[in-house]
Amino acid sequence: MAEKNTQNIAKDKGDNKMREIRIEKIILNCGGVDDKLEKEARLIGVISGRKIVQIKSDRRIPAFGVRPGLKVGCMVTIRGEKANELLKRLFKAVENQLKRKQIAENHFSFGIPEYIEIPGMEYQRDIGIMGLEATVVFCRPGKRITRKKAKPGKLPKKQHVSSEEIAEFMEKNFNVNIK
Repeated sequence: MAEKNTQNIAKDKGDNKMREIRIEKIILNCGGVDDKLEKEARLIGVISGRKIVQIKSDRRIPAFGVRPGLKVGCMVTIRGEKANELLKRLFKAVENQLKRKQIAENHFSFGIPEYIEIPGMEYQRDIGIMGLEATVVFCRPGKRITRKKAKPGKLPKKQHVSSEEIAEFMEKNFNVNIK
């Protein structure tokens, strides 16, 4: 019986596989209308090499000339190993720095003012100079229970990834400086 207690005490929080943090996905997006939207869709397609999804407005905003059904943005979701490679390139464009206010629970977001700052990207005349936004979403094992069709579950608060954990993960794995 004493052996069980020593084993439990010897177990560290780092041994728990369900507490590991991983990058679930990266979302690249741009907003605009008409001609600008076509250029942005081409830009995101060149960066990601994936199919682009158009975002349509669902409400009317007369001050901006937005009406329901109008295409107002585009986005792409990247998962897996390609997401890690792309994230390293995107961080080089922002000089491996993040601000503390850009990090929230379960995700962080940052913008890239000009796509030509991304390593490996060259200026393209038909696109011009424009930027994009990137959102990186984190999760822990067990998140699938919220997405199940039959008997979906709820994640407890302790299963969420805090902003401090995200900051530590990024400093350790991607050498990102957080201000």
